[in-house]
Amino acid sequence: MSLRSLRLACAAALIFPLQAQSVAGPSAAVALPSLAPMIKIASPGVVNIATRGTLTERVRRNPLLEDPYFRRFFNVPDSEVVRQRQFQSAGSGVIVDAQNGYIVTNRHVIENASEITVTLLDTRHFSAKVVGSDEATDIAVLKVSEPHLTAMALGDSSHLEVGDWVVAIGNPFALGHTVTVGIVSALGRTGIHPRGYEEFIQTDASINPGNSGGALVDLRGELVGINSAILSKDGGNIGIGFAIPVNMVKAVMGQLIQYGAVKRGIVGIKLQDLTPEATEALQLVNSRGVLITAVAPGSAADHAGVKAGDIAVAMNGVALDGATQLRNALAVVRVGQTVELRLLHEGGTRTVVLKVNTPGTAADSW
Repeated sequence: MSLRSLRLACAAALIFPLQAQSVAGPSAAVALPSLAPMIKIASPGVVNIATRGTLTERVRRNPLLEDPYFRRFFNVPDSEVVRQRQFQSAGSGVIVDAQNGYIVTNRHVIENASEITVTLLDTRHFSAKVVGSDEATDIAVLKVSEPHLTAMALGDSSHLEVGDWVVAIGNPFALGHTVTVGIVSALGRTGIHPRGYEEFIQTDASINPGNSGGALVDLRGELVGINSAILSKDGGNIGIGFAIPVNMVKAVMGQLIQYGAVKRGIVGIKLQDLTPEATEALQLVNSRGVLITAVAPGSAADHAGVKAGDIAVAMNGVALDGATQLRNALAVVRVGQTVELRLLHEGGTRTVVLKVNTPGTAADSW
């Protein structure tokens, strides 16, 4: 091995502190790092998902009927044709409970599917049924009746940092189990699907169509995210992919398994990010926190003494940076549970405990 090759191997060993694999031949004493040992442990927990179903579409009988003047001149009724179309699609999933056969994937992977087939790494395949799904977070849970499964260990996405190495495992373009590697490019990304609850992990590990529902794992082989979306002009990877943090996945899948749906409650507050103008007007040192702009009369927040103008700086001991973070955190709290908010008001701080109510129990359903 040349001196340059030796230097590259040493540098790689510092980047990837994983189990090393010896190189055969004269340089057998030099060990090169490899992701292979971790991949062998994590891969059996990732499955390929194939779906079949029927889509119902509404289309006009003739393109001329799109013209309102044509319809009015010929007195053509404003009617549409209902057409059904068969579809097939492919995605990925992660086994999270081997004993009970639970698999987590994206909701959009199994949407409108009447037939779902799961294929394991060892090529065994069997039918799956939907336990529950949640459109707001794009998470679904499937169940299979198969005693010999291998679940993936669940990590803690709150420990992720920008620059951490991550690996994506899935079924891109229906090629079967495929592994790509990259880093965490950003955390807490929002605005990808504005109508939902988002706090995406952004990564440059290659994620392509078919990776949806697959695993994003750390170098310990623990699940840190469910790959969900890409930013692309042509549908292919350009180095910007998004994964749902595993902590959000754990909270949602627990409700899906228990209830078949997510039961979201209310606490009765309206939220807003702290703008530079608001920070200056309130004479704050920094803009970290969430401004509470209104409190619903008779709500849990009202009973706890929360006031408009309060600034939430932490929930359950976790510091808050913006309104989206608090909104997402409240969205996965089960009805009947309590949350602790640390509030800042007129220079002083206090802690309040709020009970998440069933929608409709407060005067306003904020």
